[in-house]
Amino acid sequence: MEIRRQRLKNLHINRMIPNMLTLLALAAGLSSLRFALQDRWEYAILAIVAAGILDGLDGRIARILKGATKFGAELDSLSDFLCFGVAPAMTLYLWALEDAGRFGWSLVLVLCICCALRLARFNTDGSEESTPAWTRNFFVGVPSPAGAGMALLPMILWFQFEADFLRHPIMVAVFMLATSALLVSRIHTFSFKKIGIPQSWILPTMAAIGLYLAFLVSAPWITLSLTMVAYMASIPFSVRAHRRNAERHDAAVADVPAAGHSSE
Repeated sequence: MEIRRQRLKNLHINRMIPNMLTLLALAAGLSSLRFALQDRWEYAILAIVAAGILDGLDGRIARILKGATKFGAELDSLSDFLCFGVAPAMTLYLWALEDAGRFGWSLVLVLCICCALRLARFNTDGSEESTPAWTRNFFVGVPSPAGAGMALLPMILWFQFEADFLRHPIMVAVFMLATSALLVSRIHTFSFKKIGIPQSWILPTMAAIGLYLAFLVSAPWITLSLTMVAYMASIPFSVRAHRRNAERHDAAVADVPAAGHSSE
């Protein structure tokens, strides 16, 4: 039989750009492991941050260039697992948990497994077309890049303040376990992918982003710390916003049969 899988033919460069960014993110995640093995902790964290920035760009550029593919989505998930699961867990293990023996290694396994489960659930949930449009403004659980930042927060704070308790295995374990639980939880968190910006706010928003990037370059550790604290503080608001949207949706669905019955 001549029936074979369709191969990619005449692939335009715009369909390759998102995959190139994903591969760059993967390279950054692998490089963070190398830096961690060399005890170059700051570079290890910066490599994970670079992977997060590239991860945020590849999907958006794929949609803009109409280059989104199933292959790219699978490659992105594999990259996310390494960059935001394996790399942060191993970095924390080498930084603070290596002397904790089996307990420290168990934390690495838990964080990596929960990251893999979170990505698998995201891939399957993303294929469901029957969900209301407003649900796309929320993630189920904490996304893996944010989870990596939450798990690494004690290390980032340690760069800024050099407090010994931040490097204690118990402190690191609390953040790793809390992050693992949030990754696989059913808590709804904000997805900032589809935030609409009014035209009058475009220039101020761009100026604010430029200011943020300036602080990120000049004072990276305190900027990253405040960013993660702000994100964690937003979780209760996202839960409340999702609940209110769900209540409005349920009320609207309940009114449809009632309206149809009264018109007969």
